[in-house]
Amino acid sequence: MTRLSYRDATRDDLAFIVGLMVEDSVVATDDLPDQPHHPSYLAAFDAIATDANQRLVVAELDGAPVGTIQLTFIPGLYRLGMWRGLIEAVHIIRSQRSKGLGGEMIQWALGQCRERGCGMAQLTSNKKRLDAHRFYERLGFQKSHEGFKFYF
Repeated sequence: MTRLSYRDATRDDLAFIVGLMVEDSVVATDDLPDQPHHPSYLAAFDAIATDANQRLVVAELDGAPVGTIQLTFIPGLYRLGMWRGLIEAVHIIRSQRSKGLGGEMIQWALGQCRERGCGMAQLTSNKKRLDAHRFYERLGFQKSHEGFKFYF
């Protein structure tokens, strides 16, 4: 049963999205949830919104925003030019967690990847998020790689 509806985010959603990401973060960031229309957020939003291989989405329940997810569609040469879907920034408001909505969001995201011709979907999850790791494994994701980040 599908309970959520999905729509592309607008600039008006930035307060919701930035606030949700900061609230749900397991690491300290320099984010500014009280300044969702900061020029840096607006520039990032515009870059996402104008890129045909990006989608920043708001999930709604009964017309109210309850989650967000970002999808990136990545072309590649590996595996005969297989496209990959990258699932990022998966967040649900605290009051709606553990109700199956996260699984519904991921299934929707996988469907979007299939529709775009992706042969695989991938995601990363902070090593501190052990509950999230179990969640993704229950949905069929495999821990196949070790991730690395290099910050500037």
